Amino acid sequence: MRLKHKVIVLAVLPLIAAVAAIAILVAMQARDLERQQEGVLKEAMLAAKRAELQHYVQLAQTSIDHLYSSGRDDEATKTEAKRILGEMNYGDDGYFFAYDITGLNIVHPRQSELVGRNLWDKQDSEGLPVIQRLIAAAASGDGFLQYKWNKPSTGKETDKLGYVVKLDRWGWVLGTGIYLDDVESIRSMLRERMASRIAATVVGFTVVGIVAALIVFAGGMALNISEHQLADRRLKALAQRIVTSHEEERTRVARDLHDGLSQLLVSVKFHLELAKERALAGRDDVAEHITKGLEGLGVAIGEIRSISHNLRPSLLDNLGLSAALRQLLDEFQVRTGMVVDADIGKVDLLADEAGATTLYRIAQEALTNIERHAGAQHVRLALAAGGGTVRLVIADDGRGFDISRIDHPRSGGIGLRNMRERIEHHGGKLAVSSVPGHTELSALLPCPNAKKGSLS
Repeated sequence: MRLKHKVIVLAVLPLIAAVAAIAILVAMQARDLERQQEGVLKEAMLAAKRAELQHYVQLAQTSIDHLYSSGRDDEATKTEAKRILGEMNYGDDGYFFAYDITGLNIVHPRQSELVGRNLWDKQDSEGLPVIQRLIAAAASGDGFLQYKWNKPSTGKETDKLGYVVKLDRWGWVLGTGIYLDDVESIRSMLRERMASRIAATVVGFTVVGIVAALIVFAGGMALNISEHQLADRRLKALAQRIVTSHEEERTRVARDLHDGLSQLLVSVKFHLELAKERALAGRDDVAEHITKGLEGLGVAIGEIRSISHNLRPSLLDNLGLSAALRQLLDEFQVRTGMVVDADIGKVDLLADEAGATTLYRIAQEALTNIERHAGAQHVRLALAAGGGTVRLVIADDGRGFDISRIDHPRSGGIGLRNMRERIEHHGGKLAVSSVPGHTELSALLPCPNAKKGSLS
């Protein structure tokens, strides 16, 4: 796939993904709203039915109050109360029922075969004891209970909301109930309407996304081909610079291992072998060669530490950027003999490891360039934090260079381009000014976690 096609795809796919994400989010929000509305509607309908049930039961109590309040508990009085309750009906499936506290059915006008039967152990389809729970609800004083019972008009078990009260003197539980299938039908209708609206919304977003994607695609195809070619060249140059950088680093490490560490280890091996031969010969100068071998091992260990430090200084991880920069300047001064002026503030970047590494590598690269190309006698490095940023300034009094050639593809090396790419990757800026006798590099890195007043 060519670069221009990749750019177009990368422009269209995020747009489609964004539209799809918005559509999914809207659908999820709509479903949440549907559930909330469904819950509110159900609660409102149940509240209305509770009030209705209380009204019905109060009406039933009023109809037999002249018997219950008379103080008579004889069978004739109770029989008359049963008759009155049995004749009270409302709607197609509305009736009153009564049980005694042992679960014996006393009144049930719609299912007369239950009258006189003890239903204490009767369970619904979910295995819950219905009559026991009704009696317990009446005893608790709340009186409301949702359960399942056969609906007279259909003969099918249906959810029912019941309300019961206790007639203490007679030992009765009197109540009625309303079937809730109409609530479920309204909820199903609401769900269907919301589902159709959600589907229409998703289709609308899909159409908008397709149209927008086609517009972006057409606009991308209209881009100037030279811009894509330029981007392609820059990507190739960047890839080549990365490969060159890696090869230079490998070459340096290989040279350090071969020229330094390898020769030291050969010397140590020679002294140890010589000590072994002289020990076998019984000579008394074995310790001298062992001592020289140990000295060589010490130097080898130092070489290993130096190579490791050049790859990744341990001070940067353990003590922070300020300490690592001081060590870098000390080594630079010893190695080059230049006068170094350091103004390293107390900047804490331990919470921003990537930022600290970026600034350290920029300082390392800048000092390397000064050492190789500047011909300077004096170097100044300053590090300070403030306003959520960290500023690194490196200046020298060398011969200077033409800064207009920094971005030229054939200017050689990675140098300043590498520094700029590092700092811009983290949202920072690199500024360079150079005239004969004064070159200054300033790196500004956004670091909200940077702190002043604590030693790095």
